[in-house]
Amino acid sequence: MSETDFSHPSQSSPSIKGAILSSLVPGLGQLVRGYPIHAVRVLGLGGCLGIITWGLTWIGGAGAGFFFGLLLIPPWWCLQAYEAFFPVPPGQMETLKIAWQQAHDIRYLGGLFLFTALTDLFIILANPDYNLTVFCTKPEGVPGFLAKAQSPTLHLAIGYGFLRLRPWALFVYMAYAGFGLLNASANFACFGYGRIRTVFFLSLVAFTIYVFWRRSCFQPAAPALAR
Repeated sequence: MSETDFSHPSQSSPSIKGAILSSLVPGLGQLVRGYPIHAVRVLGLGGCLGIITWGLTWIGGAGAGFFFGLLLIPPWWCLQAYEAFFPVPPGQMETLKIAWQQAHDIRYLGGLFLFTALTDLFIILANPDYNLTVFCTKPEGVPGFLAKAQSPTLHLAIGYGFLRLRPWALFVYMAYAGFGLLNASANFACFGYGRIRTVFFLSLVAFTIYVFWRRSCFQPAAPALAR
């Protein structure tokens, strides 16, 4: 099968079973389907990521290792399950190219936004007295509730828009990111250095640069690539 065939998996029979098995255990779908070399490569890359995570934990502390693992291991896990879905597993690098062409990286970010919308909602419900810091103040009452509610609401909207590659989602995200950067900068000026504040600020900058770099995925014609 040619590379072009891989870019259009609907032309042949994908393996839902393989994807499910690899979602549970990395490489299992490839192994059960009779591709042991692919399974070994998946486990090898996963082992390398695990070693790097352990090394960063030993050098920089649990926070550094956790952040690295959270940033790279879940995308790798999803990618190897996606490889197991193809009629013939094309290999991890080829799968990465296809995922890139199909804008699945943006869809993955959309899934993260939906997940954070649920976690934000849980935190709000579990801590009703907590007030979010907005430009060095912690508004209470109705303004405080609205300040907290905007996070899960916008995360839900952005997540849906990213999953569907809607052009409006890019504008909503950029506006939300701009507000977040201004708010974080103001809080830095008022309260100084904070580890969580710094990680949030740097992560937001990195994600915003990446999303802007991939802005062509949100063109009206982009959803046709996924069909």
